[in-house]
Amino acid sequence: MADDLAIEVHGLHKTYGEFEAVAGIDLRVQRGEIFALLGPNGAGKTTTTEILEGHRSRTSGEVSVLGYDPGHDDTEFKQRIGIVLQETGVEPYLTVEETIDMFRSFYPHPRPLDEVLTLVGLAGQRAVRVKKLSGGQQRRLDVGIGLAGDPDLLFLDEPTTGFDPAARRGAWDMLRGLQTLGKTIFLTTHYMEEAQLLADRVAIIRRGVIIAEGTPDSLIQAEPESTIRFKEPANPETLLGGIENIDRSQPGYVSLMTPQPTAVLYMLTSRAQDQGIELDDLSVSHGSLESTYLRLVGEEGEG
Repeated sequence: MADDLAIEVHGLHKTYGEFEAVAGIDLRVQRGEIFALLGPNGAGKTTTTEILEGHRSRTSGEVSVLGYDPGHDDTEFKQRIGIVLQETGVEPYLTVEETIDMFRSFYPHPRPLDEVLTLVGLAGQRAVRVKKLSGGQQRRLDVGIGLAGDPDLLFLDEPTTGFDPAARRGAWDMLRGLQTLGKTIFLTTHYMEEAQLLADRVAIIRRGVIIAEGTPDSLIQAEPESTIRFKEPANPETLLGGIENIDRSQPGYVSLMTPQPTAVLYMLTSRAQDQGIELDDLSVSHGSLESTYLRLVGEEGEG
């Protein structure tokens, strides 16, 4: 395994009888990067992650995580990774510091308690019982538990599910802070905005196969269409006549996707000028990670 790689996977397969959950994927994650694995339910995302964590055996293929084969149940390997599941069952009557201290006791070289509390933004809640924490604070505690052993690699499963927008952005700031410490973060999420803003690279898995991989920007730039969006005018019929792929799903706005944004924009603005119509909030954007994802996974992306 190359020194600059935290994870290296070649030809990974996992079958259950005749069903192939993972159908021969290759994957490389650089040390110190945030890597997001995206895919609809049943795509093989969870199976792949659990194989990397050492919690599930593989059928075939080569896997190296921090230089270890996770299938060998190596104690030293387990001490160098942290895992944050969607739900972590902890004693609700312990305080925050008691909870993290308990998990620190499981490791030979844990991260100092005060540092963990500061990293996850819970220094002010150290004496608060777990059951009294808000949803966002509970999730920060989950990450604190994952950091208790001072891991080199942190696995995060849907870290901001159920968060309000403010709490989600606070969690993003926390994860960026972990990256500055040199931690490698392997992230699974259903929030495309989260992956686009946080991840250095992403991979999209569908039916057990990686169908796209790269930086968020590179995947977005590969999109064949741009989106034109503006507030819907009072009488849009003559403005929009003959234009295809019009989307009115957002109340009060018109959006349309086109591979020829210059020509369509010229048509719209010319008509608007002739008819005395103002195209309020007019914008042109070249896709997003979400539109790329939905194009690649199709209807499965709705699961």
